[in-house]
Amino acid sequence: MKCSVFVSLIALTLISCSPNNGIDLDEPYPQKWQLMEMPGNIADVPPSTGSDMAWQEYYLLYSDSIFIKSREEKNVITEETGRFAFVTLSDGKYLELIYELNNDQIGNCTSEAKELLKLATENKLIGTWWACDGPGLVYERTK
Repeated sequence: MKCSVFVSLIALTLISCSPNNGIDLDEPYPQKWQLMEMPGNIADVPPSTGSDMAWQEYYLLYSDSIFIKSREEKNVITEETGRFAFVTLSDGKYLELIYELNNDQIGNCTSEAKELLKLATENKLIGTWWACDGPGLVYERTK
């Protein structure tokens, strides 16, 4: 009896100390993350949702660490690809996207072919582009 209680306590401790803070990043793929909201930015751009947003876009993440970013803007659809990883930084977990080529779809504060999106919850990503006057971008996992 004491042994099973001890094993249960150890298992509970290991689970509670899991580095993903209850967010299951290994859920079935592909994962689709849809842009749902542009909450504005520090340059006084007003918030928008749905068809009022400047563009529509989503990320598809595949089990082999490949992603596709699809954007529709002014009735033109463009797609970009690259590799992704979920990484842990000092202030939390992020989705890091490294593009094959530098392009206009990359929303960041540098000239790198890379984006970081903060994992706010298991179903919400927040773009970091807003920190340098880019639009605020909020994505929700839809699949």
